[in-house]
Amino acid sequence: MSPFDHQTNKTLPPLPGQRLARGVARALRGLDFVTLEEMIPTSGLRVDLMALGPKGEVWVIECKSGPADFRADQKWKGYLEFCDRFFWAVDADFPTDMLPAETGLILADAYDAEIIRMGPQTPLAAARRKAMLQRFARQAALRLQNHRDPGVAALIG
Repeated sequence: MSPFDHQTNKTLPPLPGQRLARGVARALRGLDFVTLEEMIPTSGLRVDLMALGPKGEVWVIECKSGPADFRADQKWKGYLEFCDRFFWAVDADFPTDMLPAETGLILADAYDAEIIRMGPQTPLAAARRKAMLQRFARQAALRLQNHRDPGVAALIG
């Protein structure tokens, strides 16, 4: 945890859900997972955080800033077919009894996170896993390319 983060908050994302995603991503990195925020597993769906494990595991983490945010989420069950495990990430003040017991639970803040309950493992079919790994790799590479050369998108489109 950098003193810079606490003193100025310049490196913290502005929205509560983004702050949770940051803490979860940091914690998962410690477990040798890499993550992408706002990953699109298929047209019409966007998960808050997708994590790729060292053995090719695919986890989806939905970050909820409060009960209203959770109640408004109508798409989460559609994410289950795109991951091996599904988790909710919430802060310590969230009433976790509202979350479905058959899903994973992560308590997080902007700096760290802890897995409280593992989501059940429902392994992806081989073809779906391959498609998800390719989509993950392409989205990560595109983000890196756009970061390194922000003008490249204008050349394509």
